[in-house]
Amino acid sequence: MVRQFRQQSSSSSVAARYVAFAVLSTIANFAVQAIVLQIAPWSSLMPSILAGTAAGFALKYVLDKKWIFFDRYTSHNEELSKVVLYGLFSVLTTLIFWGFEIAFWTIWKTELAKYTGGAIGLAIGYISKYTLDRKFVFKPGEA
Repeated sequence: MVRQFRQQSSSSSVAARYVAFAVLSTIANFAVQAIVLQIAPWSSLMPSILAGTAAGFALKYVLDKKWIFFDRYTSHNEELSKVVLYGLFSVLTTLIFWGFEIAFWTIWKTELAKYTGGAIGLAIGYISKYTLDRKFVFKPGEA
């Protein structure tokens, strides 16, 4: 069934799913942050950010693995290796996003510039992340 779906998936449908999964993981991230702040309003912001990041990361990894790259589970060691690489590439591409957002803010010092830089950084980051994940994490020959 997954093989049939994979063969029928066009580039545009993969791109649409990839964007939808990014949105879903962001929503999960923010929702978990809000829940943590509700449960423990006296705590600092960091526990909520860490919990939200973990939730968004886990959701995006599972969705990408199954519905973007059609990757199958092979072993604990292989899966751990994939999670670590996926995480490293997530950090790298987040730095691209932050770099553009900060650079645009620094140069033009407007909210519009900040968000424009952020949008450009996110686009470059997600395209880079997809390419890195496809080449190094979820290798097509292994999926």
